Amino acid sequence: MTKAKHLQVAVWRYDRTQALHDGRVGIDGYSSTVIEEPLEDMFAKAFGSAEYEVSELSLSNYLRMCVDGSCAYQGIQIFPSRSFRHGAFYVLNASDIRQPADLVGRRIGVREFSMTAALAARGALRDQFGVESDQVSWIVGDVDTREREEIPLPRLFKELSIEVAKEGALLDKMLLAGEIDAILAYKPPKSAAGSNPKSRRFFDQAEVTEKAYFAQSGIFPIMHLIGVRTDNASADERLPMSVYEAFAKAQDIANADLSYEQALRIGLPWLRYELDRTIASMGTDFWPCGFAANRKVIEAMIGWSFKDGLISRLVEPEELFHPSVLST
Repeated sequence: MTKAKHLQVAVWRYDRTQALHDGRVGIDGYSSTVIEEPLEDMFAKAFGSAEYEVSELSLSNYLRMCVDGSCAYQGIQIFPSRSFRHGAFYVLNASDIRQPADLVGRRIGVREFSMTAALAARGALRDQFGVESDQVSWIVGDVDTREREEIPLPRLFKELSIEVAKEGALLDKMLLAGEIDAILAYKPPKSAAGSNPKSRRFFDQAEVTEKAYFAQSGIFPIMHLIGVRTDNASADERLPMSVYEAFAKAQDIANADLSYEQALRIGLPWLRYELDRTIASMGTDFWPCGFAANRKVIEAMIGWSFKDGLISRLVEPEELFHPSVLST
């Protein structure tokens, strides 16, 4: 194997990766080109052709491929995207679904059953309210506009009620027609937008529910991680830690910007107070890097994936990451 001297690094332009994009932070010992493109395209290239030496990856699909032994990347404990997903459930304004238990026996539309946003939303529904994935019927389809000619269902390792929306029907139109009872989506459907919305978030005070969930569980769900292509990591044992250190440094810069008060670096008028509220709820290290600080949430998400039938066996969190960065 040949050690890579120049790295193609594919990662979205978050505040916590901006220093990599603009060159303030580099990967020690390497030259690099940092690439920004739509996340769906990035993931398709990573999981399809492993185009980039370093890539942002969907956690749920990375986990599935690791368990199957088909992933070309090894994880690094940097998590550029995290999100609570209670607010991802939408129902009609006039829906009789008032509490989570009312979702049992209902039909919920979702763009992709295996996507990490859906995994986290189902995990919270299970952990916090006792609603299991096999108590719901899942309809997989595009939400607002036709995006795909074919919509495949994931291979599942347990019995679930899951089907593709018939003849390319759009989930938002199905919701309005009463053909499904709710939508699980990572952004609001069209029916929830505008001055006269016809649908609403099921958890109308999602922030309150999410803070209660974190207080109860200590889990801030991970959406994406960083991966280093296995052939490069095998050829150069220093590479995974160099990548980790660069991303951690870029995140430190972003964290410092949040508390800089002389002139607001982030365009939110009450940024300082929002930061204080977040620290009061989650502590100072609310977006941690490294393995030790994230082991609990990774273990929880492995459990969610297993209970959803997305993976065939439970794995230890250590199995998902390059051995050289497990000490972080």
